[in-house]
Amino acid sequence: MQVREDSHTLYGFSGKAEREIFRLLISVSGIGASIARTMLSSLSPQQIIEAIASEDVVTIQSVKGIGSKTAQRAVLDLKDKILKVYGLEDVSAISSNTNKNEALSALETLGFARKQVEKVCDKILKEQPEASVEEIIKQALKNL
Repeated sequence: MQVREDSHTLYGFSGKAEREIFRLLISVSGIGASIARTMLSSLSPQQIIEAIASEDVVTIQSVKGIGSKTAQRAVLDLKDKILKVYGLEDVSAISSNTNKNEALSALETLGFARKQVEKVCDKILKEQPEASVEEIIKQALKNL
């Protein structure tokens, strides 16, 4: 609940993880309640956690209303908190996978939406963690 002079605004979340991420996001200078809600509707809480933990500014910047400086500030302010709270050390290894990044870039060049492509690539890499760039792209094209 957010109380202001002119309004009382109540926010609802589908789960506890969403609420925790929302609270972390609004603690960052430049990210208010509306941008935090937009982030949570564009990306899942897990995607936000992974993007911040792996310093993936591009993913955060893909959310409408967030520029490069705000994305960098969010990463800078929240990385330590997220690593400590969620006890994540292996997230950066998953998200900074160069094969995944190259496949994402190639599929985006072909005209697919980043959000959609990321979900498909993550699914492929869960099944085949050591997949090459070519294998990721082939499987993603079959699934898109």
